[in-house]
Amino acid sequence: MAKKAEKYLVIVESPAKAKTIGKYLGPAYQVKACMGHLRDLPKSKLGVDVDNDFEPNYRPIKGKEDIIRDLKQAAKDSDAVYLATDPDREGEAISWHLKQLLDLPEDKTFRVTFNEITRKVVTESIRQPRDIDQDLVDAQQARRILDRIVGYELSPLLWKKIRRGLSAGRVQSVAMRLVADREKEIADFVPQEYWTLDALLKNDQGARLKAHYYGRGGKKYEPSSQQEVDGIRAQLQDTPFAVSNVKRTDKRRSPSPPFTTSTMQQEASRKLNMTPRRTMAIAQQLYEGVDITGEGTVGLITYMRTDSLRISEEAIAAAKEFIVGRYGQQYYPAKGANHYKAKASAQDAHEAIRPSNVNWTPEMLKKDLTGEQYRLYRLVWSRFVACQMANAVYDSVSVEIDAAGHSFRTSSSSLKFSGYTAVYEEGKDDDKEEKEPTLPPLTEGETLDLKSFGRDQHFTQPPAHYTDATLIRAMEEQGIGRPSTYAPTVSTILDREYVVKEGKYLHITNLGRVVTQLMEERFSDIADLKFTANMEKKLDDVEEGTVNWKSVLRDFYGDFEENLKKAEKDLEGVYIKVPDEVSEELCPVCGRNLVVKSGRFGRFLACPGFPECNFTMPLVVE
Repeated sequence: MAKKAEKYLVIVESPAKAKTIGKYLGPAYQVKACMGHLRDLPKSKLGVDVDNDFEPNYRPIKGKEDIIRDLKQAAKDSDAVYLATDPDREGEAISWHLKQLLDLPEDKTFRVTFNEITRKVVTESIRQPRDIDQDLVDAQQARRILDRIVGYELSPLLWKKIRRGLSAGRVQSVAMRLVADREKEIADFVPQEYWTLDALLKNDQGARLKAHYYGRGGKKYEPSSQQEVDGIRAQLQDTPFAVSNVKRTDKRRSPSPPFTTSTMQQEASRKLNMTPRRTMAIAQQLYEGVDITGEGTVGLITYMRTDSLRISEEAIAAAKEFIVGRYGQQYYPAKGANHYKAKASAQDAHEAIRPSNVNWTPEMLKKDLTGEQYRLYRLVWSRFVACQMANAVYDSVSVEIDAAGHSFRTSSSSLKFSGYTAVYEEGKDDDKEEKEPTLPPLTEGETLDLKSFGRDQHFTQPPAHYTDATLIRAMEEQGIGRPSTYAPTVSTILDREYVVKEGKYLHITNLGRVVTQLMEERFSDIADLKFTANMEKKLDDVEEGTVNWKSVLRDFYGDFEENLKKAEKDLEGVYIKVPDEVSEELCPVCGRNLVVKSGRFGRFLACPGFPECNFTMPLVVE
C-alpha cells in the first residue's frame, strides 16, 4: 500500500509573509497567518496574580476565535507544525502562546526563524528547526507584565488626580521626561554674547580670500564685546599680514556603519521625513515580501528589529563583487572588508539591516514598489553598499596668517576621491552646513593686503528641541527601550498628547508637564533614566538565562506598591489642574486670548469664556 504523503503546517504572523514563504516551500507545506498575538492578558483587568508570584492569566483574544479554530484544525491534520514567527522576543512569545493555545504536542512542534525571507534562507531554516527558547519567552513575559502592572496600577491614579482617560507607561514616562528636561534646559538657557572678526585679504595676483580671527600668541581667543573687536581692529589697521603656515593633508572620511533599527528610523526621519512608526511599517513590508516582476514574491531586506552591526560573510562577499563590478577596484577598501562593532549593550541577535540581494538595485525594483517602499529600500541599499566601500579622500588645505602677533586662519577642502560618497552620505540633524570656498595658491612668508574687516555679533544658542530622530538617538544612548520599542514609544506620547509636534520639533504639552512632574515626585524610579536603562539590562539578563524573570518582577513590585500606596494617601482629596495653553490668537467675539483644547479630532482653539462665549477655530501649526 502506498505511504500517505506527509503534510506540514507553517504558522507566521501576517498574510504577506505567508504568501512569500508559501512560494518557497513545496505543496506538502500549508502556510497560515495567525495575525499576530492570539493570546494575551485580558483587556478589562490586570490579569496578573501579584499575590501568587505574578502568575499571568492569559486568555484568547476576543474576535480571533475563527483564526484559532482554523489553526487548531490545520495543526490536527498535519504531521508537523513549524512556528515561524518573527526572530525576536515577541516572535518567540507568539510561538510559545500558539503552542499552548493550540495544544501542540512536543514531538511534532518545531520553531524556525528567518533573518531574511529568501528561498535559500527559508528552505535552510526549515531543515534546521529548534525548540522554543524559553529564556526569550520569559524576557518578553517579564516586559509585558512589568508594563501591565505600571499601566494598570498607575493609570487609575492619573484618572483620579488629573484627568479621565490618561495612561502611564514605563518607557513612555522616561521619553516624556527627556522631552520635558530638554524644554526646561531651553527655558533656563542664558545666551552668552560673542563676536567674530573676519579679514578680507588679497594676494599679489589679486586673488581674494577671507580669514577668521583665531587668537593671540598661538592661543585661541573669542572676543565677547564690540569694544574688544574694535580694539583688535585698531591694532591691525596698518599692520602687514603674512602667511605663517600652509598645511596640506589628505583627509579621509569613513562610511557610516550599516543600519540598526534606531539609525534607520533616524535617517528616514531626516532624509525621507517619515515618522518612526511609518518607517517600521514600510520596513516590515520590505522584509515580509513584495511582488517583483520575474521573481515572484521576495523579501527585500533582512529583519528590521536589530541593534547589531554584524553582516554575514556571504553578504560581504556579494557586496565586494557588486562594488568592484560597478565602480571599480579602487572603490573597494585596499585592506579588505569593513567590519563594524556594535555597542557593548547591543543584543546582537541578528545581522544589521541590509538588502537580501545587493544585486537588486533600487532602480531595477522601482516599478514594482510603492513610492515609500522605493525610498526606504534605496536608503537601506545605499547605506549597505556604502558601508563596504573605500573611504572618501579630501584634499585639505589649512592656512595660518600672522599680523602683529594676532593670528587668523582659513581652510578649504575639495573632494579628491569620492569613495563611498559616490553612493551615500549621512543626513545631518542641523541644516546649517557652510561650504568652504577654494583658496588661491599661497606660500609661507607671502604678504597679503588687508582690504577690509567684517565683524558680527553672535549669541550662544540653547540646545534644539528634540525631533523624532534626535529623541530616538537620545533613548538609544541612554539605554532606554530596545529596537522594537522606539517607534511605539514616540507614537504613544504623541497620540496621548503628552507631546505635540510643531514642524519637525517635539514640544511637551501642559498635560505632559503635569504628568511628568507627578511621576518624578511620586514614582522617581519609573521616571528615572538610569533605573529604566537598568531594567532593560535585567530583561537582557533574563534572555541570556542568567536571571529568573519572576525575580525581576519581585524586585520591582515591592518599592512600586509602597510608592503607589503612599501617593494615594498623600494625594487624598487633591485634584491637579492642567493649566490651559494660552495662544496669541484673540477671540473675535469677546477679545480674550484663545486657549488650546483637545477633542476627539485632535487639538483646536477655543474661547476660555465658555459657556458665555463658545467660539472655536481650528489650530493651524506652520
